[in-house]
Order: sequence, then C-alpha cells, then structure tokens
Amino acid sequence: MRSLQPLLKAGVAILLLVLCLHLETSKAQEDTPKKPLIMHMEINKSKDADNEVELKVTVKTELKECMVVNTYLRSNVSSMQGQFTYEYTYCLCDDVSRNFFWEFEVNEPMKIVVVSDIIPRGGICPDDDAVVPIKANRYYIYDTLQLQ
Repeated sequence: MRSLQPLLKAGVAILLLVLCLHLETSKAQEDTPKKPLIMHMEINKSKDADNEVELKVTVKTELKECMVVNTYLRSNVSSMQGQFTYEYTYCLCDDVSRNFFWEFEVNEPMKIVVVSDIIPRGGICPDDDAVVPIKANRYYIYDTLQLQ
C-alpha cells in the first residue's frame, strides 16, 4: 500500500494541473471587448419625383452601463429642408436601442454624417448613473446621397 502513495500524490497533482490549464484556456475567461456604441444607417429614397429621403439611424451599445449620448445630423449642404430636430440627447442602456428618423428633400448631391457623442451630463439617465468611455467618446457614420 505504501508503494501506491507516491502515485496517488502525483495523480492528484496532475489532475489539479490539468484543471488549472483547462480554466486558463476557457472561453469564459477571455476578455472580449464590448463596443460602447454601434450605429447603423438606412436611407430610403422616395419613389416620387420630389427627391424626398427618409433617413433611419439605430444606435445601441454592448456595455452594461448606461451612457448619456448626444446624436446629431450634419451635411455639406447648408440648405437641408425639413421640419425635424437635428439633435437628440438621451440615455442609452444595453437593453434598449434607439431609432431616429429624419425626412428631407435632396436637391443636390450631398454627404450626410450622423455623429454620436458620449457626454458627461446630469439629469438625463436615471439617478445620474452613466459612464463615459476613456478610449473614445465620438462615433459617426456617413453616406453620400445622389440625385436620381
């Protein structure tokens, strides 16, 4: 029986080593970075001859914390026509994406940019619980609209 004791001690040590190596390479241990802001833009051009465009932008996050986000629309054309708000400030959390819609006429080719800034502002998120990422706080998406 005494001759089996060293084998048992070595076997337990090997099992412990295998378990540690398995935990080290487990997928649950990987640190996959989460994206603070994800933006998607859809442009629907009117089938009529009036060159009307509907712009839909979806903003969401993969972070667990909420953020105060200011999203606004910019263009290289100063004569954008439409009765809408160009800027929105809101609380963005991981469980709800935000959709924004803009309708306007395009009288000439134009570049359109939707910018979202993560800002430190109180009174927007519940209990003012919001974070601002250290790496980047400005995100944008753009497209070029052509006349048909």
